[in-house]
Amino acid sequence: MARLIGVEIPNEKKIEYSLPYIYGIGLPLSRKILAATKIDPNTRAGELTDEQLAVLTQAIQATNLPMEGDLRREIGAHMKRILSINCYRAHRHRRGLPSRGQRTHTNGRTRKGSRKTVGAQAKKK
Repeated sequence: MARLIGVEIPNEKKIEYSLPYIYGIGLPLSRKILAATKIDPNTRAGELTDEQLAVLTQAIQATNLPMEGDLRREIGAHMKRILSINCYRAHRHRRGLPSRGQRTHTNGRTRKGSRKTVGAQAKKK
């Protein structure tokens, strides 16, 4: 497997779709990086030469965007901050509910999980 910035990217996929395996790089940024380095997006990641991998690494680092561990730490720090100040968003996060204003009466299954049936139970004798 090819290794970029400490992350193993899959060899069998096209490099355009392998770069988003790095936390902090999505498909649009991946396409911009490949355009800047003039590497064909249809090239498989395993077919890249060492020179091309070095150019890719330099281009990724030149973006000056936080990636991998730095980005995870930054997001974790933001979460700790909102949890410490007990804002409304933090309460929603704690309860596992949507935190950006979505309705939950009929939807919200992604955050709430699968439905739990609540029914009547037989009385104890």
